Amino acid sequence: MRRLPIYFLIDVSESMVGEPIEEVQNGIRTIIQELRFDPYALETVYVSIIAFAGKAKTISELTELFKFYPPKFPIGGGTSLGVGLNHLMDSIDRDVQKTTLEAKGDWKPIVFLFTDGTPTDNPDRAIQRWNTKYRKGCNLIAISIGDNVDTKMLGSITDNVLRLKDTDANSFTAFFKWITASIKTSSVSVSETANDELKLAPIDGINLEKIDTNKPCRIDENFAVVMGKCQTTKRPYLIKYAKRIRPLDVEGLEHFNVTDFKLVGAFPVEEESYNILADKSHTKRNINTIELLGAPTCPCCGNQFGFVVCECGNIFCVGDAEYNKCPWCGLEGTLGEGKAEGMNVNRARG
Repeated sequence: MRRLPIYFLIDVSESMVGEPIEEVQNGIRTIIQELRFDPYALETVYVSIIAFAGKAKTISELTELFKFYPPKFPIGGGTSLGVGLNHLMDSIDRDVQKTTLEAKGDWKPIVFLFTDGTPTDNPDRAIQRWNTKYRKGCNLIAISIGDNVDTKMLGSITDNVLRLKDTDANSFTAFFKWITASIKTSSVSVSETANDELKLAPIDGINLEKIDTNKPCRIDENFAVVMGKCQTTKRPYLIKYAKRIRPLDVEGLEHFNVTDFKLVGAFPVEEESYNILADKSHTKRNINTIELLGAPTCPCCGNQFGFVVCECGNIFCVGDAEYNKCPWCGLEGTLGEGKAEGMNVNRARG
């Protein structure tokens, strides 16, 4: 039986923490549930999920639809698109059956690439490898989640670059219904007409737009993410801030804008899975605490202060205890007041 391989290549970088990664995880679950009611999809579709951050990992091997169980997505540091592409190509070489003189191979794989940021590695060699050996034999759809994506770079690997303009729950729901419809259409096409050219569902009526990758792209760091560690449990957590641009709140200067970052929330991460996918090299990208508005409680133990900066430069949580111990360096002491000029802390790769 000829299979229709579907690969989901998913950015699980730190900027995806919180609602975006939860919506993607729920969306994949919904896609699988819907496809199981489609006889054409059940007959042909096999699914694999590859997660990439600073590193890449297959978290679900290529599996026939009725046996596929949607996994829990990890979070890692960095957005190494080149690493993710190379991992995808290696997986295609291993998984996809090629046509021989004795038998026809699998249909063209369909790849859905989700990303919300720009690469933190140099993907040029991976892109060249993709365009030389894989592009004609695969159908790749690249989806930009939000505006912080180099869509021109995505246009160098596929003609199908789309942007999910809004990232609220309703937009994600409509988006994953569109993916489901596209997979159903493609499975019908290969089953009934033996045509494996890409058949995407219409994008009318949903917050999805096709990108003209010949136009200059707008690169904007929409999020600042910093890592903390729980003093009580020693678990790491990510504190996520969203960039905002607003008028200066000074009479007579309202026509000037000021940029800062407002707290989105703090989210615990699994240290083992984070370390597997994280690019641990130092970013050398600092942000001053004055630019960060809002401080969370600890998402791991509930301590009141989740953003306390130790003299070692790392962030941890503090509760009601008089004396505290930094889980990063072991320094002990009492909680003091912050400096008026703020402190520089290391930004995660996002």
